[in-house]
Formats: sequence, C-alpha cells, structure tokens
Amino acid sequence: MKRHQAILDLLQKEGYVGVSQLCEMFNVSAVTIRKDLKLLENKGLLFRTHGGATFENPYINDRNVSEKEKIHIKEKNAIAIAAVKLIKPEDSIMIGSGTTMQSLAKAINIEGNLNVTTSSLNVSLELTKSPYYDILQLGGNVRHSSSSVTGHFSQAILENISCNLLFLGVDGIDISYGCTTTNLGEAMLNKKMIESAQKIIILADSSKFNRKGFGKICDISEIHHIITDSGISSALAQEIRDHGIQLTLV
Repeated sequence: MKRHQAILDLLQKEGYVGVSQLCEMFNVSAVTIRKDLKLLENKGLLFRTHGGATFENPYINDRNVSEKEKIHIKEKNAIAIAAVKLIKPEDSIMIGSGTTMQSLAKAINIEGNLNVTTSSLNVSLELTKSPYYDILQLGGNVRHSSSSVTGHFSQAILENISCNLLFLGVDGIDISYGCTTTNLGEAMLNKKMIESAQKIIILADSSKFNRKGFGKICDISEIHHIITDSGISSALAQEIRDHGIQLTLV
C-alpha cells in the first residue's frame, strides 16, 4: 500500500512519526493509522510507541558507562558546551550521572566558586581538578555500570540540600510518558534531586527521544529546559516547545 510506504519513508527521514501527524498528512482517522502502524510492526518494519512509531526499539537495556562513552561523542560535547553557558560563579548546582554528565564536568570552566552536588564518581573526579569548586559527593550503593551511587543514604542527604540548577542525564524521553532511566534506584534518586532543585535541565542527545527505560524519573511537565542536538525532528521540537519547555538545539 502506498500509504504504508509513505509512512516508512517519513520515518526514515525524521526518525519518529506521530499518529496525529499522519492523520493530518493522509486525511484518515487515528484508527486507520494505528492499524497501519500495527501491521507494519507485525512485519518487523517499525516499533509502535505511545502516540506514534519509531525505527528503534523504544525499550532500553542498561549498558556499561565504558560502552556509552564511545557513542555520540560529538553531540554530547556540544550539548555540554551549551549547558555550561547556564552556569554562573557562586551557583549551587547538582549533576546527575551518565556520560553526558561527564562531558559537562569536563566542559565546566567557571572562573570563580561553585557548589556542586553529584551522584557521579566520574563527575567528582573531573571537577577536583579545580580548587575553586566545592564538591559534595553523594554516598550510597555504587552502581558499577554507571560509576554512580544510588540508595537511601544518597536520598537522605538531598533532604538537606537546595540548588538552583539540576543537570540531569536520562536514558529515554517520551513526551507522553516522561523521562526515564534503565535503573529504578537511579530513577528514585533523580526524583529526589528534582525535589531539591529550582530549575531542571535535561541534557540528552537525540537518540534518547521516543524511548523508555525501566524506571520513570518524572513527567515531561516537570522539566524546564532540554538541551539536545539537531537530530530530533522539527515536529518533535515543536511538540516540546508546545509543552512550555525551553529547547536548545546544538
């Protein structure tokens, strides 16, 4: 069917297609489009997601940080450089775990004092290179795959902390479902981080969109700012902005 091929062609071009987008394009009902997507999924040509479809399996497995740091390096570095522009001397910031957070730590070059709280061992080690940064390393159970901590002890520390900026890495962003990670313990810690921060900034390369991890961190409505690369589609970018979220593309 020509419509099926057109859907696949658009998916190839944009990486993600939405049901409402396809309804408008082909002037057919949502029921018809969902039947099309189900048929194409049964043939192994795409994966259905909530409200659309993607070529990539939207469900993510945990991978070791040593593997993750070798992919999307250019995008992560560009995202980190953009994020650093939001930080000012004397700020109290919080940094989550993940390879994009490591890129952020390497890019931080603030000339002045900075208070940093982090769950990432690698972020702490990177920032110890400057004598001007006061670093609070959260304690708890160490996750070998991410070189970060989770658990009750780290969450308890956050009950006595407030910061103006939280930089968070995620494994998946689904506009309808929210932000997720592959590890439930990390998701719970990230929830606590969000409660302790005034502004939540997600740093994620475009491969993280329209995907889901096991542990939900928050709804998309809790996010203030997303910094990603230009690999996301124009339709998705507009949808993010329509939710009142500031979007920076690098």
